[in-house]
Amino acid sequence: MTDRRQFLKLSALGTAALATGCGSAAQPEVENAVPTTKALRVKGPVVLSTWDHGLAANAKAWEVLKAGGSVLDAVESGVAVVESDMSNRSVGLGGMPDRDGIVTLDACIQDHEGRAGAVAFLEQIEHPISVARAIMERTPHVMLVGDGAQHWALENGFTKKTVPMDEAVRKQWEEWKKEQRYWPAPNVENHDTIGLIAMDGTGQMAGSCTTSGMAFKVHGRVGDSPIIGGGLFVDGDVGAACATGTGELVIRIAGSHTVVELMRHGVEPEEACRQAVQRILAKNPGLKDTQVGFLALRKDGAHGACSVVKGFTYALHTSEGNSLHEASFLSSAP
Repeated sequence: MTDRRQFLKLSALGTAALATGCGSAAQPEVENAVPTTKALRVKGPVVLSTWDHGLAANAKAWEVLKAGGSVLDAVESGVAVVESDMSNRSVGLGGMPDRDGIVTLDACIQDHEGRAGAVAFLEQIEHPISVARAIMERTPHVMLVGDGAQHWALENGFTKKTVPMDEAVRKQWEEWKKEQRYWPAPNVENHDTIGLIAMDGTGQMAGSCTTSGMAFKVHGRVGDSPIIGGGLFVDGDVGAACATGTGELVIRIAGSHTVVELMRHGVEPEEACRQAVQRILAKNPGLKDTQVGFLALRKDGAHGACSVVKGFTYALHTSEGNSLHEASFLSSAP
């Protein structure tokens, strides 16, 4: 996946034209991806998730739905597949460490009724998404963090898992410490959150989001991924949205909530994502060297995506199959 992310990064750097809107962006040159079209609608179950690793997440979520599982079961099980992939450098215990060499995890989950659970700054637990769901279902709270979150998880049946740092990762960390530059380059694996939003055959919706966060972040940093309304927002009366990329930028505009509220007021999903991206660009003049992407699903099955720069991919699973798409984008700046 690292080679693929580098390919996407180089594609973004080589893009010369500035797209005037999401619908006018040039079609991506990404292998195994298919073009995005406007106002896509599907009947029956639909599963959407961010980035290439969304294909595996979608496949598991779809399997759960077809077996009669709930949409909440589906969104949890789907991203758990990615959390268990120790070769993934942006999700789970195999993720990139913070500047102190420690991997910390963030996750959240939300159902169609607005119930939500989240965990942040969690160490040594393989499935933070399952901890988030347990918090939602077993406590009156929405979020637990740090040592308290781990202590609660261990008291409630979760177990510690220690994963030694991969030697290639260790070399990257040692090299990074020489300059200590925090800002991430676009479309590389130091911020490839897995966000998954889904709707079952009855129209019920749910979403999940999980990440190991920005590579080499300050110890204690929490991004948008565990924040309801930031990295994820679900409203069963309207739709759902999730975000990926530089979390600080998403948090500042309550990104996923913004997308859902725009859909509530009649804006098409892709246009809602585009307007959220525009808001980020407007509030950060001259923004470069970063990526933010939004993915949206409306309760009628319409869906869409948009990102700051070229390279944000997402996976779509319907009755017609599981496929990879590239989102439209607004800026040619790397």
